[in-house]
Amino acid sequence: MIDCGTARGGLGYWAVVPTPVPPVPVLEAAMPVLRSQLDPASDVARADREAVLAMLQRIGELQRKVLAGGGEKYAERHRARGKLLARERLDLLLDEDAPFLELAALAGAHDPAEHVGGVSGIGTVSGVECMIGANDPTVKGGAVGPAGVAKQLRMLEIAERNRLPLISLTESAGADLPRQADIFVPGGASFKGISRLSAAGIPTLSIVFGSSTAGGAYVPGMSEYTVMVKNQAAVYLGGPPLVKMAINEDTDDESLGGADMHARVSGLADYLARDERDAIRIGRQIIADLHWRKAGPGPTQSPDEPLYDPEDLLALAPMDLRRPVEVREILARVLDGSRLSEFKPLYGTTLVCGWGSIHGYPVGVLANNGILFSEEANKGAHFIQLANARDVPLLFVQNITGFMVGSRYERGGIIKDGSKLINAVSNSTVPHVTLMVGASYGAGNYGMSGRAYDPRFVFTWPNHRIAVMGGRELAGVMSIVQRQKAEKAGQPYDEAADAQTREFVEAMVDAQSDAVYASGRLWDDGVIDPRQSRTVLGLALSAIDSAPVAGTRTFAPFRM
Repeated sequence: MIDCGTARGGLGYWAVVPTPVPPVPVLEAAMPVLRSQLDPASDVARADREAVLAMLQRIGELQRKVLAGGGEKYAERHRARGKLLARERLDLLLDEDAPFLELAALAGAHDPAEHVGGVSGIGTVSGVECMIGANDPTVKGGAVGPAGVAKQLRMLEIAERNRLPLISLTESAGADLPRQADIFVPGGASFKGISRLSAAGIPTLSIVFGSSTAGGAYVPGMSEYTVMVKNQAAVYLGGPPLVKMAINEDTDDESLGGADMHARVSGLADYLARDERDAIRIGRQIIADLHWRKAGPGPTQSPDEPLYDPEDLLALAPMDLRRPVEVREILARVLDGSRLSEFKPLYGTTLVCGWGSIHGYPVGVLANNGILFSEEANKGAHFIQLANARDVPLLFVQNITGFMVGSRYERGGIIKDGSKLINAVSNSTVPHVTLMVGASYGAGNYGMSGRAYDPRFVFTWPNHRIAVMGGRELAGVMSIVQRQKAEKAGQPYDEAADAQTREFVEAMVDAQSDAVYASGRLWDDGVIDPRQSRTVLGLALSAIDSAPVAGTRTFAPFRM
């Protein structure tokens, strides 16, 4: 009803008088729930489950080897000196009942000559999530080999990008000298990394438990806080034998680089601990005194458990990577409440995109449900832009054989459309977490934020395969190329040699695309039990939340 009122200052005005109407109920925005169609009792599901369990057993044996360090002989020798083992030190450092996300546990597993000691990962100390690295002195005195260097550099990268304080549990003989050619040049970046953490305002702490020589000496030297154990820690650039050879000086460990000397004379030690437990106590107090606070937005969604049993994930890890798996079945067992609000569900259907959460942390999801066509590439690029506009981290679930090939798709613009997706992934600044649950072949790996595209974390399932393409396909391509070359030259083609070469190439590629081989090369941050996917992703997202989450509004020009 409209009424006319009197004028203010001689000017009239209209007043709208509302007519009473019945209240309209408010519609709550309920996020759609994924409904499972999986039959875990089917023959295919049972076969995949048994095969994955066998793979996990193999990986478990490798992990037990890592846990054993240098073996019982060297562990007993270490204990006889009154020292704790690396993982015992770690257990005392962590808050009681706090989880520990171990990273790169299989580093070097691809190389029989490598035996990477020590442990690295993310754990909570005095209420603060920290990146923790511990040398294992039972393995070559804590010396670092090529894979150990690569592991250290990856941990420093994770600490810097996620704003995690760094704690080094130090007892190291420095570089593994027989392999110095593979260590010396890249290894120097580890000290640079510690310094850059400090420059970025991220605290660094070194607790020195024993002899730390040469490169091992620079870890406490570069750290902001240093704790040394009395009558046990010894830090020097060159030990007594080297000093004798270099300058003919007779000295001993304690006077040359003992903890007491560094605490009273050189000033390298900030704190002198009575014993290892006291050193760990001091370290925990240093972290508590930081009053460190996370800079991320924190969990904002309901962290309720998925509706479906995570045991089912064993039946969703395909052993035959040519057989498609409905990725929504995986998401229904990972996302909070099995909820996913899909984006463009009717377009580009082999790439599932949508909004969900894991342990309360919002995520945008891009998950493969088949090969990537132009529609999927465009959809993915659009969704990545939206996630950046909303400052929401992205979860990529990879099971991809690549982009579609063939004359029809080349004419349709698969290269320029695929380039849009890779462009979006390359320039996105919200955190990416990648979970590889099957194949990761060709440029599909790039478009789904593989290691080269700097995701904050990459985890894989045991059935995971990664390569330019599958072994059979790669061997076949090489055979065709060689056959065409022979035909052009007018030469006979050796079919027996071709068969032998194809068999060799296929076996080589299959061996080099295996999940353990890939993890040994640090192409990922760890092979995980599929049933632990939600927990591992939740811990990763919690670590990511230590740093601000900010998307970009700027992308390179898209080829339209």
